[in-house]
Amino acid sequence: MSELPRPEILLLIAGILLLLSVLASRLGGRLGVPGLLLFLGIGMLAGSDGPGGIWFDNYALAQLVGTVALVFILFSGGLFTRWSTVRPILGPGLSLATLGVLLTMLLTGAFARWVLNLGWLEALLLGAIVSSTDASAVFSVLRERAVRLRRPLRPLLEFESGTNDPMAIFLTMGLVLLLTRPEVPLWQILPLFVQQMGLGLLLGLLLGLGSAWLLRRVRLGYAGLYAVFSVAIALLVFSIPAVLGGSGFLAAYVAGLVVGQSDFPHKSTLFSFHEGLGWLMEIGMFLILGLLVFPSQLPGVAPAATLLALLLMLVARPMAVWLSLIGTRFNRGEKAFIAWVGLRGAIPIVLATFPLLAGLESAQLLFNVTFFVVLLSVLVQGTTLPLAARLFGVEAKAEEHPADG
Repeated sequence: MSELPRPEILLLIAGILLLLSVLASRLGGRLGVPGLLLFLGIGMLAGSDGPGGIWFDNYALAQLVGTVALVFILFSGGLFTRWSTVRPILGPGLSLATLGVLLTMLLTGAFARWVLNLGWLEALLLGAIVSSTDASAVFSVLRERAVRLRRPLRPLLEFESGTNDPMAIFLTMGLVLLLTRPEVPLWQILPLFVQQMGLGLLLGLLLGLGSAWLLRRVRLGYAGLYAVFSVAIALLVFSIPAVLGGSGFLAAYVAGLVVGQSDFPHKSTLFSFHEGLGWLMEIGMFLILGLLVFPSQLPGVAPAATLLALLLMLVARPMAVWLSLIGTRFNRGEKAFIAWVGLRGAIPIVLATFPLLAGLESAQLLFNVTFFVVLLSVLVQGTTLPLAARLFGVEAKAEEHPADG
């Protein structure tokens, strides 16, 4: 095991990378390139294959950082979501977050079996890893590009991206279990899904109500302590359901949604704090995932991964959206735009560490393909969101407020 650099060197590196990322986000906005892509690029340049030469291959640490970051991103996403905008799209949103993810996994898995010549379970595992839209990617790109969408598209997209991660995580963990323990029958996984989703939703609601009550009742001596208090709440609303066998990610989003609808002291200050914390988590997650990849390994998977990414963007995601929204009032242009905003971000890369930690034979291939798919998704879909909004006729009128969707 290599010796770690001195603490002051580590802090110097962290400070430089964060500063570069903040400046890159501003540059990305001017160039029309999503900041997420630049964060990944900075991490790759600083990594072992880049001029920075920082060797980092600790998948367990990357998974831990990704989990913590996602907790705060989902909790913050819930805080900034207004229930009045979510209520009208609750049905379509849940359909996209569950059926849409399942259909995307099945279609992408079928393509992966053909393109990469994988076994069925491994192909479906890759499909599960890239099946969900990424909350941090969607939230940040919509905000960064100032895309004005007519209601109720924006709340639908943000609600879907905030609630579909638990489904993708469950499918990924279930398939890893089937690959590592072939003796486990498939039917035993289904009750686990009901348990995770049910407990995550119920405990997220209860813990969110309890957290809102505490924020109204507890009087702290210093305003800054409310921010610390909210960090403790976010960690608890994730970890308690997770320890009890529920989906902590779903609970974090639901609890944030409940807390965000409540009135309590220093609410505006707390919201500003979580906006900054969300950015910090997002930047840190993408930097570490950029460090984790070895760019020299990507050219070998580039042709197959490019084809798979195109099939995901142009076939699997649109078909999943169309089937998930049957019977809803969304028109063709709106469905087409919803399909195009299926950005993949850091969560698929975090999920791709699960096969690596489980020791699957094809794990490195799955990780490299996933990373390439994410790069293309953010580059192609992220940079064309304003154009797609105009082409599909879903831009908000001048009198509509962007926050209304």
